[in-house]
Amino acid sequence: MENNTNNTANSNNNYKILLVDDEADILEFLSYNLKKAGFNVFTAGNGKDAIKLAKQYLPHLIILDVMMPEMDGIETCEEIRKQPALNNTVVAFLTARSEDYSQIAGFEAGADDYISKPIKPKVLISRVSALLKRFGKTDDFAEVSEGNIIRLGKLVIDREKYTVINDGVELALPRKEFSLLLLLISKPEKVFTRDEIYSAIWGDSIVVGDRTIDVHIRKLREKIGEDYIRTVKGVGYKFVE
Repeated sequence: MENNTNNTANSNNNYKILLVDDEADILEFLSYNLKKAGFNVFTAGNGKDAIKLAKQYLPHLIILDVMMPEMDGIETCEEIRKQPALNNTVVAFLTARSEDYSQIAGFEAGADDYISKPIKPKVLISRVSALLKRFGKTDDFAEVSEGNIIRLGKLVIDREKYTVINDGVELALPRKEFSLLLLLISKPEKVFTRDEIYSAIWGDSIVVGDRTIDVHIRKLREKIGEDYIRTVKGVGYKFVE
């Protein structure tokens, strides 16, 4: 058992995690438990410092408090999502707030998950491990064209550069929106159920709110146009060429 624990800790050394919270005791608690599990941990006490550290270290995961002075977690996440070098970085909000509107705001800002505090150490490590399994998996979907460039109507998607151009205009898509678009275009006209989308984009071990998919679909439609993604009532969504 000890060898398995050591092996897990050693494998976690490959992952960099940035913790952002204005409460020192929360940072200490999270940092201690994640370091104990073998992760490389960096900390920031505010959003501005978080952005600087994120650019410097390119973490695999950022755990971000929502309620912070000067620049709150939502604003910080929006700025992080504007950085091309951080396209693959997973962002999870950690907050005591459970109101539906704050979760929606978080997902609209580009967050991948939402974790409520307080949280027990074992649960924390489990959630972090599940989130890191999703790192860099935007290319797991079926091929729909040769190479990294996909052309569908006025859309041009570059899977290697994580860019989307719509009618000549380059779009800024957060990682989850990009992953969702790739999933839908992997099989045009196929209706993806909500469960299939949750499993492919967020993973079976990650629990997200019921409105998460709806928020991401709405944001995608705002950017690429209403006609590409159709809703199949009571089932899910499909991409229409």
